[in-house]
Amino acid sequence: MALTIHGLPLTLNTDGHRHPRENTLVGITAVLGVLAFTTSFFHNFHVMSSWTGLFGIVSGLWGQFVSVTTAERFVLVIALAASAWGFYLGIARGGLLG
Repeated sequence: MALTIHGLPLTLNTDGHRHPRENTLVGITAVLGVLAFTTSFFHNFHVMSSWTGLFGIVSGLWGQFVSVTTAERFVLVIALAASAWGFYLGIARGGLLG
């Protein structure tokens, strides 16, 4: 049984089963998405933003492929958008290799 506050789940495992691989991909994608999104606002970090965005997109798409619950997919879509934002701005400002 998932913990809830006002009916909203506090876990990604809303079906009651453990999903270590899927949850790991969600965590990796979220961290990479936040890093890519944050560094995209600084012109000198375009290489970091590009690479973290690219890896965030790849891990997010793989996570979407293997995800089981709606909560996992919800977080993955938001993290994918942040990764894509960082990737595209990083590419526009100088690319993967500088």
